[in-house]
Amino acid sequence: MTDIVHVPLGDRAYDVHVGQGLFAQAGDLIAPLLGRPRVFVVSERRVAGLHLDRLQNGLGDIEAPALLLEPGEATKGWAGLTQVVEWLLDQKCERGDVVVALGGGVIGDLVGFAAAILRRGVRFVQVPTSLLAQVDSSVGGKTGINTRHGKNLVGAFHQPSLVIADVDVLDTLTPRDFRAGYGEVVKYGLLGDADFFEWLEDNAPRLADDAALRVQAVRHSVQMKADIVARDETEQGDRALLNLGHTFCHALEAATGFGDRLLHGEGVAIGCALAFELSWRLGLCSQEDPSRVRAHLQTMGLSRDLRDIPGDLPGPEGLLALMGQDKKVVDGTLRFVLARGIGVAFVTSDVPADAVLGVLRASA
Repeated sequence: MTDIVHVPLGDRAYDVHVGQGLFAQAGDLIAPLLGRPRVFVVSERRVAGLHLDRLQNGLGDIEAPALLLEPGEATKGWAGLTQVVEWLLDQKCERGDVVVALGGGVIGDLVGFAAAILRRGVRFVQVPTSLLAQVDSSVGGKTGINTRHGKNLVGAFHQPSLVIADVDVLDTLTPRDFRAGYGEVVKYGLLGDADFFEWLEDNAPRLADDAALRVQAVRHSVQMKADIVARDETEQGDRALLNLGHTFCHALEAATGFGDRLLHGEGVAIGCALAFELSWRLGLCSQEDPSRVRAHLQTMGLSRDLRDIPGDLPGPEGLLALMGQDKKVVDGTLRFVLARGIGVAFVTSDVPADAVLGVLRASA
């Protein structure tokens, strides 16, 4: 059974297919987009070793040459972008063709940006292979790369033409990668759906072993994101709510070198815990809310504090300075997503620096 979530964006609208066994249907799903039976697949070596053959088999008679990049966040930079664009040009990818991004968030962001700028825009299909990518980065059209100044500071809004989220591929994730992806799942309950958070409290410990539950969790997360993106495609208002936990997270990722010390979803989990702690300290929510968030993250094996990150970190003032590089800075003022309770998030710039420093000191 396949669930379909429609992202209604006029002439940029598309469907997200969520279910089991979708790789076997890849050819049928992608064929309506094609003018000729050929796509261009970009992946990374670890993912390709697990899933490329299955995808190519599922594409049937559709020719699918593939470029395999090195895994890791370091690939999502200028050099990786150049490699993808030049390979697509070498392959004579035309403006009417389709590029397929097979991988996690790094591949989806990088390939989506390459598609956005190649020949002033070619279509692409997201085939996300991580939980984090299935519920977050593959939907919504945010594409981009990292620079030495920070994460995702160069990019474009370029919507995919189709997303194929096959939850069976999540069986190949390491426990750590699955937990990190869950950091983005729980974010949806925390920012706008208290009932979903309660459902997760009851069911999330079984997600790794129950594909049917994974379909429900991924579909609901994607539906929430689709609803927000439809209201605010380019993040002028409501879409900023999706950044719950990310102001803290991006600073921590920069501090740890965008590497394996801290995976993105782990940083989001810590960021959500700190955002709720900050909300309580500012008198916006009850003390029960951050305690409940922390208890659930602990149940799921996720980090909650700076002290949980291995190795040294900058001090609170240094982390606050790193937050100043965040994309969410407006007129030099940091914007935070805070909460009046679980499921009731809002965006504000009215956050005293001393309060942020206090939360960081308590967490260190």
